[in-house]
Amino acid sequence: MLVISDSPHADPVGLLPCTVPLRRLPSPLFSADEYRLAPLVILDDRNYTAFRLRHMPHRPGLVLALTGTDDDTVYPRAAAIGAEAVIRTGQDLSWLHLRLHEATGCHYVNWEDLLTGPPPPPGN
Repeated sequence: MLVISDSPHADPVGLLPCTVPLRRLPSPLFSADEYRLAPLVILDDRNYTAFRLRHMPHRPGLVLALTGTDDDTVYPRAAAIGAEAVIRTGQDLSWLHLRLHEATGCHYVNWEDLLTGPPPPPGN
């Protein structure tokens, strides 16, 4: 996964700990090939302008991570870059974790961690 954020320790939406390998790069340092080949790209909204200046093509698997307060302009901005979703800090990340695992062919998934709810009752 490619996380585009100018903060080297950034966790834009609270992904850590995550078993899927994440590569964090600032906006100016990721290559067009890294962007194109990453199974999923998470763009820190604070880097939106720098990302737009790179003129990256639309691609499936781009997620915009909103770390600040509610911002009504986030959805038009997400549409402008072709993002498939907007994830907000503090939001339930189940969808994003499943999306990360799907993008990697479920190679890093621990299904027991993803399953929720009480265990099934013992057989009669």
